[in-house]
Amino acid sequence: MTPERQLRYWAIGLVVFVVLLYLLRDILMPFVAGMAIAYFFDPVCDRLERGGLSRTWSTVVVTVAFVILLLLFVGLLVPMLIEQATSLAARLPQLVDLVREGLQALLTRLEARADAELFERIRAAVASQLGKLTDIVGTLLGGLLTGGLAVANFLSLLFLTPVVAFFLLRDWDRMVERLDGWLPRRQRPTIRRLAQETDEILSGYVRGVAIVCLILGTFYAIGLSLVGLSSGLIVGLIAGLLSFIPYLGAVIGLLLSVGLALLQFDEIWRVLLVAAIFFAGQAAEGNFLTPKLVGERIGLHPVLVIFALLAGGALFGFTGVLLAIPVSAVIGVLTRFALTQYLASPLYTAGESPSESRSERPPPE
Repeated sequence: MTPERQLRYWAIGLVVFVVLLYLLRDILMPFVAGMAIAYFFDPVCDRLERGGLSRTWSTVVVTVAFVILLLLFVGLLVPMLIEQATSLAARLPQLVDLVREGLQALLTRLEARADAELFERIRAAVASQLGKLTDIVGTLLGGLLTGGLAVANFLSLLFLTPVVAFFLLRDWDRMVERLDGWLPRRQRPTIRRLAQETDEILSGYVRGVAIVCLILGTFYAIGLSLVGLSSGLIVGLIAGLLSFIPYLGAVIGLLLSVGLALLQFDEIWRVLLVAAIFFAGQAAEGNFLTPKLVGERIGLHPVLVIFALLAGGALFGFTGVLLAIPVSAVIGVLTRFALTQYLASPLYTAGESPSESRSERPPPE
């Protein structure tokens, strides 16, 4: 089989896979979530296997521990979170009014000092950009609701995900070995190398970011609760959960908590203390947590992460959000491979002497 024909078969297979993924997006979330859990805990099972347990018993131990932690979380924290979420929802109109009053005062001051025509242009430009941002966020949230929990029943997610995760985790090594045996023999070394690069990026990013989110969520929740902020627990957990999107968790958490603090506290030092908690969390994340747990050479730029999450959420709902990082990691690895091939091909080096080609060729990274 010629390389052109082989490439055609791979392209047709990729198109069929993407079409099926789009058509089945409403029922895929428990399976994608189960696959993510299996990928996350596979190293734990491997370590238990090296300790003497069989793969089945390693999977049982990991799954039971995960379910127990999940039940403890649901039993201990969910009632408190529901109570605080209700309180937060009741305070949101007041928070919106506070923000509106602050913006109105700021606009009044600017209008008094600035040229009227210039001010109208600025206000129109800001309104236009805010409208675009609202449309993007609305599309993302709409995709999350229609393509995620609204269609895929929450109970099916709750009960199917552990089952799917158990069977995938038990057969993970076997499935990887089977897929490796199906690879084209001629391209097998290259595909293995690219798959290893992708796995290194994903393991470094996904597991590292999950730990960072857990640490930040715990820090924010405990800190805000100790300050005495109403709904501090749920605001801190939301900020920690959204920290997998660069800067979004800290910004939303800071705005929410400071707004709630202005409504709740009369002392300005308490409001400043609430803000200081988020600045301390961001300082710890940027200087210690992310460099140590995630690493600096993961190959995923923050802008790429934000774009991938928005695009995945808009196209496939919550399932797309779960798939966004793995897909972007694969695309990044394939792009660097294609660039390396291009720099080594006659398409790039045509017309150059060998010495010029070696001295002037830029690095592929």
